[in-house]
Amino acid sequence: MDKLITVYHGSEKIVEQPAFGEGKKNNDFGLGFYCTVNEELAKEWAVSSQRDGFSNRYTLNTEYLNILNLNCPDYTILNWIAVLVEHRLFSIKSPVARRAKRYLIDNFSINVNAFDLIIGYRADDSYFDYAESFLNNGITVEQLAQAMRLGKLGEQIVIKSKAAFSNLKYEGFDIAEKDKYYVLRKARDDEANQHYLQILEEEKDGLYIQDIMRGDMKNDDPRIPGNISE
Repeated sequence: MDKLITVYHGSEKIVEQPAFGEGKKNNDFGLGFYCTVNEELAKEWAVSSQRDGFSNRYTLNTEYLNILNLNCPDYTILNWIAVLVEHRLFSIKSPVARRAKRYLIDNFSINVNAFDLIIGYRADDSYFDYAESFLNNGITVEQLAQAMRLGKLGEQIVIKSKAAFSNLKYEGFDIAEKDKYYVLRKARDDEANQHYLQILEEEKDGLYIQDIMRGDMKNDDPRIPGNISE
């Protein structure tokens, strides 16, 4: 990563001064300011079917920041899922899912609050549904990994610490038109769903979360699929 990067924050409003400590604690990686280096993605995330949005643009100096990149080969798909289940609100439909949530957090989660900056995929729409299905023992970890690889996931950069916020400089905004970007966002989601249904038809065997727990699998287990970016 370059030391000085441009990031975009998709929103229904213009955000000139992002504030440390604000936001929703139940976002993918907890409290933070969620951005992307891809302006087109920011515009998709900014709109709804009813309204336009804004792509807020910033420069970010990453020098001296402690960065966690969940998409690098050091981490597996279960690291990403574990961080999600620790912060997002999941539908817990069974005792297995309750145990699975605790097992993932205990064995695979990472303390994201120990970092200035987090890089990871955004669990948007279908991708959150896949993670929820895995937690509820509905799909295997192999199906989950394959669905994530085939889908066009969006990578997000989350500003977490005061130091990172102080390195963020507002540069302006662009309007995101709902007539264009909501269509693109919906097409992305529809394509992901189509891939997922195909995977469900093809996959027969694999490791469910209950198998992972029964086998007391840890992060270095070779049976766990590698990082979803590979």
